[in-house]
Amino acid sequence: MLGPRVWASVRPELSKALSKKMRGWASGEGRKIDIAGIYPPVTTPFTATAEVDYGKLEENLHKLGTFPFRATQATVEMTLSMAQVGADAVMVVTPCYYRGRMSSAALIHHYTKVADLSPIPVVLYSVPANTGLDLPVDAVVTLSQHPNIVGIKDSGGDVTRLGLIVHKTRRQDFQVLAGSAGFLLAAYALGAVGGVCALANVLGAQVCQLERLCLTGQWEDAQKLQHRLLEPNTAVTRRFGIPGLKKTMDWFGYYGGPCRAPLQELSPTDEEALRLDFTTNGWL
Repeated sequence: MLGPRVWASVRPELSKALSKKMRGWASGEGRKIDIAGIYPPVTTPFTATAEVDYGKLEENLHKLGTFPFRATQATVEMTLSMAQVGADAVMVVTPCYYRGRMSSAALIHHYTKVADLSPIPVVLYSVPANTGLDLPVDAVVTLSQHPNIVGIKDSGGDVTRLGLIVHKTRRQDFQVLAGSAGFLLAAYALGAVGGVCALANVLGAQVCQLERLCLTGQWEDAQKLQHRLLEPNTAVTRRFGIPGLKKTMDWFGYYGGPCRAPLQELSPTDEEALRLDFTTNGWL
């Protein structure tokens, strides 16, 4: 997780670091960190020629920094590279290309190898909408006992499953993050410690306010705010996805910019529907 203050020093070395091969760098016991809080999964801005626009990325990071966010071999190599350029932790998505073979045993083996070799803490990441694969609860419980695995981001939206993970890992030093602002209140009520929320890229202050209301037990006000965030959140995640998120970033003073193929820009009709989801809830 790279914050705005380290990005300026990271940027010149990032491409070089990502290409290095650093096999055999073991982590020892690892180190525990507190991952509680709200995090925006920062979008990647592109130029008109589909290259990463690092300047605009840095601008977005500095703007987001004003909000109270707490910010197998190839995977191992990427993890080591991120540690080298200053990341505090890594979030590792479930491997899914051969998802028919991704049993609990296979996933436990994969994450254990990554965590054994990572010099920084590992956060599990289950996002079945994109991978078609849920990280099984029994695998999460087993992996929660690893000294270098500190938590999970669960984006599935199944609050029963989320609560079960909290319950079954309660004896471990293990933290659960909601993967969407759409069920953030429910996640806090069940014992989650925060969220990684796409909506925080555009309504960061409001998502952080929802966090504060939950943490201070102001559940009635939290419920009202959660309701007002539901439609905008659905719009920038499921309904219009990345193109919708980038468009709203432009509206709220960030740089969303163009999408990179194969994603397509919103049609005028979709853009109007997206705007309506925000205006009817009082955000535009």
